Amino acid sequence: MATTITGTSITTGTSAPASPNVSDMWFDTTSSVDAMKVYNGTAWATMTNKFSASGGTITQLGGYTIHTFTSSGTFTPNTIGTVDYLIVAGGGGAGGSAVSTQGGGGGGAGGLLTATGFAVTATGLTVTVGAGGAGGTTSAVKGTNGSNSVFSSLTAIGGGGGAREGSGNSNGLNGGSGGGASGNATAGTGISGQGNAGGAAASNGGGGGGGKASVGANPSGNNGGNGGAALANSYSGTSQSYSGGGGGGGYQAAGGTGGTNAGNGGASQSSGTNATANFGGGGGAGSGSAAVTGGAGGSGIVIIRYAD
Repeated sequence: MATTITGTSITTGTSAPASPNVSDMWFDTTSSVDAMKVYNGTAWATMTNKFSASGGTITQLGGYTIHTFTSSGTFTPNTIGTVDYLIVAGGGGAGGSAVSTQGGGGGGAGGLLTATGFAVTATGLTVTVGAGGAGGTTSAVKGTNGSNSVFSSLTAIGGGGGAREGSGNSNGLNGGSGGGASGNATAGTGISGQGNAGGAAASNGGGGGGGKASVGANPSGNNGGNGGAALANSYSGTSQSYSGGGGGGGYQAAGGTGGTNAGNGGASQSSGTNATANFGGGGGAGSGSAAVTGGAGGSGIVIIRYAD
């Protein structure tokens, strides 16, 4: 049955009609658009080739459609378009501690990449969410690196593991952000554009892991160094902080404070704490003079959004 449309006008041009009614149509001839639009009562909605996609957990908030991946999957657009992305790798685990006179190094934060206007086509794009690295054990091994996170051709590198505590010196591991050192040793380095170096150690406290927004702090005497700062991002729909460095372990003194959602370093013969899942933070390191563990790094996350 044919349907007759009454009370609807169609306008052609580069400027939207003034004072439109619901169901009025406009063919937008702007060279970068060239699309038919309809007025829905509040805005002009595109009718032709409207961009959408599948994959992850989908929410709509603040004028954006948001795809959140807390585990690996596929992002599949229905047509060509552009998206904004946040890619956070898994954070590094922190160093463990045995009976000695030093604190372990904090885990480095997972590498973080974010940008707007990334071009995509109508094909399935791989999304990989990196796991956090394991913390060092009571045998005073180093923390392990976090795993990489991937979206399409882009890869965020896992955070570097924190140095073990024990006899002698121990370097932090390199990663998206570097792990903190223990003893008179060198911190792990970070990757430019993704993170920062960890804190070096020249005393009994362990260095803090590097964070996205700042380097990990060196220890102060027997106190562990603080982890590097996390970076705030609102692509989830609310402001959250990602990729903070783990705190270094203290030696019979205060452990370092981790960046937001990262682990805190142990104090006075205690284990470090784990980082929060899906924020890419580094684990907190174990304290000296006891057989204690380093905290695990937090898993990463991938968030993709586009305008409704």
